[in-house]
Amino acid sequence: MPRGYDHALYILPFDHRASFQAKLFGWTSPLSEAKTSEIADVKRIIYEGFMTALAAAAGFTTACAAEKSGQDEFEFEYGEDFARHIEAFDPTFSKVLVRYNPEGDRALNQRQAARLARLSRYLADRGRSRFMFELLVPAEKAQLEQVKGDKNAYDRELRPRLMVRAIQELQAASVEPDIWKVEGLDRREDCERIVAAAHAGGRERVGCIILGRGEDDRKVRDWLATAASVPGFVGFAVGRTVFWEPLVDYRAGKKRREAASSEIARRYRAFIDVFETARRSTFAHVN
Repeated sequence: MPRGYDHALYILPFDHRASFQAKLFGWTSPLSEAKTSEIADVKRIIYEGFMTALAAAAGFTTACAAEKSGQDEFEFEYGEDFARHIEAFDPTFSKVLVRYNPEGDRALNQRQAARLARLSRYLADRGRSRFMFELLVPAEKAQLEQVKGDKNAYDRELRPRLMVRAIQELQAASVEPDIWKVEGLDRREDCERIVAAAHAGGRERVGCIILGRGEDDRKVRDWLATAASVPGFVGFAVGRTVFWEPLVDYRAGKKRREAASSEIARRYRAFIDVFETARRSTFAHVN
């Protein structure tokens, strides 16, 4: 299967685990069977909203997380048994969330890269599931000091170049995703640099998508419109901004189940419209 994925890809992720149970329910592990069932039922509301939004679509793809949740260092959720679980679910994409700062702990980065290269090789050899890489670049203390502790300044001035370096280092370590899932970028030129790094060395079909980071509606719309204007960005993965508020209202008794799922469908569809409108506008301008 050729490396890369350059089709439109609009993801409604709800693979959140530790953060979901702690922040929405106020629960910590281990969970009882009853609590696990309640979380599963609430997540089904997200799925119901997703299916409502796609009522006129021909189908959808699936992605399954392979990493342990909420850890600073990437490790497989099922350790040495990771391959069996991927084969059991047989998703379109095997997805990992990785915190990787190229100016961070070198030994940590090397350990992570080695595990990720192993997954990359396995998926390439298996030839069924594609590889989706969610790259987070958390600020190091010294980096925050450079911007006087201003996290927004870090996101604007330092994070974009660090993201490019992280992609380059991981490629050099034989980590070869089909999709890079990256944090939102405010400037078009930074999106262009990310695509250039993702496409380097004959990787022209590799796609990029923007994640929502749980930001507010306005910020996510800005990120989507900026990314959509750059060839190589094929979509987005926006979860909490879509489903969090409707689920909070549902659990508080302010929304019925059907109203919560309908609101999730509306928000998800609205973000698709933002991305596609920005893409059409750019294409029409270019032509």
